[in-house]
Amino acid sequence: MRCPHCGSFDDKVIESRTLANGDSIRRRRECIGCGYRFTSYERIEEKPFMVVKRDGRRQPFDRLKVEHGIQRALEKRPVSSMTIENIVNEIEDLAVMAGKAAHEIPSSAIGELVLSKLHEVDKVAYIRFASVYRHFEDLDEFIEEVQKVGGTHGNAE
Repeated sequence: MRCPHCGSFDDKVIESRTLANGDSIRRRRECIGCGYRFTSYERIEEKPFMVVKRDGRRQPFDRLKVEHGIQRALEKRPVSSMTIENIVNEIEDLAVMAGKAAHEIPSSAIGELVLSKLHEVDKVAYIRFASVYRHFEDLDEFIEEVQKVGGTHGNAE
C-alpha cells in the first residue's frame, strides 16, 4: 500500500482488527521509508447481481421492479400484501440461484419465474402479466393463452 505521506510502497502491518462482525478488517500500517503510521481498511467487494435485458444491456437486479410488475398484475385481486411479498422473495431467491455462477440472469428467465408464481396464485393476474410480457400480437393469441389457463375451450376464468 502506498504511504499517504511520502508515496513509498514499502510498509509493514503493525496491527489488524476485525470490524463489523467480520465484514471488514482495519489495519494499522507503518511506512518503512519515512516511519509515518496510517490506517487502511479491507472489505469484501461483492459483484452485483445483473439482469441481461433482451437487447443485451446489463442492469443491476431490481427487486422493486419485480414487485411493481407483480402488484400491477394483482391489482384489485384478492391476494394479500404478505402473499405478494412472499412471491417476490421466492422469485428473488430463485433468480439468484439460477444465475449464481455468472452473477447474472436473462430478464426472460425472471419473466418466466413471475409467470410461474402468478399461475400458482391467481390465474387472472397470470393472464394480465402474460399479456404484457409475451406481447400478444392479436386477440387469437390472447384467447389461446386464456384457454390454456382455463383448461377448457369454452369458459375461461
